[in-house]
Amino acid sequence: MSDVHDFRRLPPNLPIPVDDGAADHLPGMELPSLALPSTQGGTLDLAELAAEAFTLVLYVYPRTGVPGEVLPEGWDEIPGARGCTPQNCAFRDHRAQLTVLGADVVGLSAQPLEHQREFAEREHMPFPLLADPGLELAAALRLPTFDAGGMTVYKRITLVARGGAIERVFYPVFPPDRNAADVAAWLGAVS
Repeated sequence: MSDVHDFRRLPPNLPIPVDDGAADHLPGMELPSLALPSTQGGTLDLAELAAEAFTLVLYVYPRTGVPGEVLPEGWDEIPGARGCTPQNCAFRDHRAQLTVLGADVVGLSAQPLEHQREFAEREHMPFPLLADPGLELAAALRLPTFDAGGMTVYKRITLVARGGAIERVFYPVFPPDRNAADVAAWLGAVS
């Protein structure tokens, strides 16, 4: 079983996910009107967020580690599964740069709100994390998922929307701790 104590570090030799084409249909699609519970209280509607923001960066990840819980069996062997804490922390640490580039940031996973809230408090996340345990966004946009440990979770994907429509898709995302820097570099190049 995986080490439950060091979620911030990526173990060596993680398998690299390959592009399976599961995100090819996303560019040009509108973010759906979907209200999801937020770590900052209440619900946030993705379509409204995308309409209000000049640019919305929505990064979607499988699940963050929960202190005291063992990771699902074989988690580190699933390409793209490991690295949610490093990815979240990288977006936290790049938030100022992304804001300067005109982007609002939101994270989303299929974890329950109480897990998301605990993580947001523990890691001092300055932007909302949304809980989508019913995989509603996956159904609306046909987002890729995988099964592990009796759970269905999202494959790691980052959507950049402008004017409510998805303009850029980062998929597969690897390594996850570099995703925020890759998004910032792309935004800087197209701004």
